[in-house]
Amino acid sequence: MSKLLIYLFRSCRREVLFVAGLGILGGGSSAVIIAIVNSILHRQTASRLLIAGFVLAVVCKLASALVANVVLLHMTQDCTLRLCDELCRHAIAAPFRRIEAVGIPRLLTSLTDDVSALSAAIEQVPHLIVNSAVLIGCAVYLAWLSWHAAIGMSVIVLIGSFCYRLLLARAHKAFENARDWRDVLFRHFRSLTEGIKELKLNRQRRETFFKEDLGRSVDQLRKHSIVAVKYHIFASAWSQSVFYALLALLLFVLPSVGIVSREALTAYVFVALFTTAPLWAVIAALPALSRGQTALDRIGEVGISLGSSIVPAHSGGKDVVPEQEHLIEFRQVQFTYGDNGSGGGFALGPLDLTLYPGELVFVTGGNGSGKSTFVKVLTGLYAPDGGEIRINGRSISASNNEQYRELFAVVYSDFYLFDRLPGMPSDKLLSDAYKYLSMLKLDHKVRIVGHTLSTTALSQGQRRRLALLMAYLEDRPIYVLDEWAADQDPNFREMFYTRLLPELKRKGKTIVVVTHDDRFYHLGDRVVNLDYGRISERAAESGAMTARTPGC
Repeated sequence: MSKLLIYLFRSCRREVLFVAGLGILGGGSSAVIIAIVNSILHRQTASRLLIAGFVLAVVCKLASALVANVVLLHMTQDCTLRLCDELCRHAIAAPFRRIEAVGIPRLLTSLTDDVSALSAAIEQVPHLIVNSAVLIGCAVYLAWLSWHAAIGMSVIVLIGSFCYRLLLARAHKAFENARDWRDVLFRHFRSLTEGIKELKLNRQRRETFFKEDLGRSVDQLRKHSIVAVKYHIFASAWSQSVFYALLALLLFVLPSVGIVSREALTAYVFVALFTTAPLWAVIAALPALSRGQTALDRIGEVGISLGSSIVPAHSGGKDVVPEQEHLIEFRQVQFTYGDNGSGGGFALGPLDLTLYPGELVFVTGGNGSGKSTFVKVLTGLYAPDGGEIRINGRSISASNNEQYRELFAVVYSDFYLFDRLPGMPSDKLLSDAYKYLSMLKLDHKVRIVGHTLSTTALSQGQRRRLALLMAYLEDRPIYVLDEWAADQDPNFREMFYTRLLPELKRKGKTIVVVTHDDRFYHLGDRVVNLDYGRISERAAESGAMTARTPGC
C-alpha cells in the first residue's frame, strides 16, 4: 500500500495535505464532542461554556467533513484522469521492444482493468485518511483519560492487527493470481474479436475455444477472485471479533480490576460505539486498496513506471533535423532476438549500409531473412544491440532517437490506420490528398471532413492505399514502405511503382521499399538483399537511373 500512497501524494500533494488537515480537525472535533458529552453525563448539568464548545465542535466536524468531501470529489476525478493520461504517455514512451515482449493483451489489461482498480483505490485513500484521523483523535483522548486502559486495548489491537494482516496478505496473493488470469482472459478476448470469422466456420475449434481457453480462464479468474474476497470477509469478521473483545474488556475486565474510573469507562464505551462507523469504513476500504496495489505492481512489471519521468519529445536532439537532406549510415549495426548464442534466436547484422538523400532503394529477401526487423531498426523502433546508426554524421542515441524517428513516414506491413489526418496539412497537401484519393480509386468511398477521414471500414487493399495516402500527407524526408503492394491488384501495383514512387523521388524524398516485385527493380537506384540477417546489394539494372556507389 505504501507505493499507492506515494503515488497519490506525488500526484495530488496539496489536496492530500489539505484533506489530511481537515481530517485532523474532524478527528479533534470528534474527541471534543465525546469529552463534552461524557462530562455532561457525569455532571448532569451543562454550562454555557460546554454548550458553546459542543456547538463549535459539531460545526467544525460537519464543516470539515463537508469541505473534505467536496475536495475529495475534485481530487479523485482529477487524479483518475491524470492517471489515464500518464499511463498512456508512459506506454508510448516505453521501448517498443518491451511493449512487444509484454504483449498487447497484457498492455490492454493494464490500461483498462488496472486503471479501474487504481481509480477505485484512489477514491478510497482520502476517506481512509479522514476516518483514520477520527480514530486517532479518539484514541488520543482515551489515552489521556486512562493510560492503563489504553495499554490493555493496545495489546488487543496489536494482536488483532497481526492476524488481520496475515489474512490480508493471503487476500493480496489471491488478487495477484486473479490479475494474472485477467491477462490470459484479455488474450482470449482478442482471439475472439480478431478470429471471429474462423470461429464461426469451425465448430470444433469454437467449442474448444469456449471450453478449454475462454472457459478455463474465466473459471480460474472466478476461483481466485472468490478466494480473495473470502479472505477479506474473514478479515472483516476477525476485526469485528476484536472490536467485541475490546468492548468485553471495557465492560467486564476493567471494572473488576478497579483501575478505571466510572467517567473514563463511560467515555471508553461511548468512543467504542462512536467510532464504529469510521472503523468499518477503514476496513471496507482495504480490499480496494489491495487491488490498487496489485494493479500498480502489474503496471510496473509491464514497464510503465509511474514514478519515472517521461522523456520530452525532441529532447537532446536539436542537431538531428536542421539539414534539408539526410544521409543515413549503418556501421556494424546489430540487433538480436532471444539467445542467438544457443541457436534459439535471430540476429540481424552486423550491417554496413548507407542510404543517400533522394534515392530509391528496394529491399528484398525470403521469409525470415530479417526485412521487418531491419525496417524497425531503421525507423528507430528497435535500438541496436551493437554498432552505430548515424544521420548526417551524428550518432543516434536515446537522447535524440525521438527526433530521428520524426524523419520517417512509414507504412508497416502490419500498419494501423488512424482516421485523423496527421498534424495540420497545408492547403497544397490537402489538394494533393483529394487528387490521390481519386487516383487510388477511393474518392467514392472516403471523404476528408475537416481533418478526419469519413471512414476506414474498407477492404485490406483499400486500407493499405489509404495508409499510403496518410503517409504522403506526413510529408517526411524519408519514406519506408513495407510490402505495400503485396495485396494490390496489378493496376494499383503498376501505379505504385511507375507513378507514386517516382513522384516522391522527384520531391527529393529518400524511399526504402520492401518488396518481392523483381520486375520493377530496374526503377530503383539499388537493390538490397537480406539473407539470414546479412545484406548484399547491387545496382538496379536501369538505363534511365544511375546507381550510387554505397559508401560502406
